[in-house]
Amino acid sequence: MSKTCDITHPVQSFKFDAIALVESPYQEKFAIPRQPNLVSAAKGRVVLIGDANNSELVRDIEQFSHLWLLFIFHGTQAQGWKPLVRPPRLGGNVKTGVLATRSTFRPNPIGMSVVKLDKVTTIKKQTILHISGLDLLNGTPIVDIKPYVPYSDAIVDADAGFAQQQPEAGLSVVFSNKAQADLKQYNQHDSELALLIEQVLRQDPRPAYKQGKADDKVYGMSLYDLNIQWQLTALDSVLVLNITKSSN
Repeated sequence: MSKTCDITHPVQSFKFDAIALVESPYQEKFAIPRQPNLVSAAKGRVVLIGDANNSELVRDIEQFSHLWLLFIFHGTQAQGWKPLVRPPRLGGNVKTGVLATRSTFRPNPIGMSVVKLDKVTTIKKQTILHISGLDLLNGTPIVDIKPYVPYSDAIVDADAGFAQQQPEAGLSVVFSNKAQADLKQYNQHDSELALLIEQVLRQDPRPAYKQGKADDKVYGMSLYDLNIQWQLTALDSVLVLNITKSSN
């Protein structure tokens, strides 16, 4: 006779404390890449906090080139969750089950992201993981960090349904004369600022239903403390109009 597990009294809730906070160039959800490592120029920091701010927790972590970050979708948490969502990879017009996607609107607002570990520093008892390729909102709470293990985490013959292939970054990005002058002004802010802007815009951060369509709207996105205005000039070309300090 087969035995079954007694699940009549499951644990209803768990309590987790954040162990770190993310410092990221992305100040709002708009323009964040839809997956990690699509924008290699995106650099950030994972700042350990509370009892987790202890260098012993990350001893030998630099043996691993990449890390899993488990985090909370704090930017959309208050909006609740939906059983059906519209994945951007399906054009934003087809509904599918939320658990068959990586949507932020989940029963529990937990996300995971693989990032490149560049280095670890501990200065004045503050331990920081320096990372790149991130797709995380500034201030994202981290609840766990695990090493990325290639032989088990990279399953080369896995099927991924509608997300089997990396999306093409098909847009070309041109900086106007004004934007080029602005880049020189803010170059001390981030020496890779131009590359970051270009890589983000190549992904076409507009809503999925607008991709591949003519659009004369002027968009703005926030990176670090800067606001970048840009506009589609053709179906495959973006013009960066200007770069200014954010007002807030």
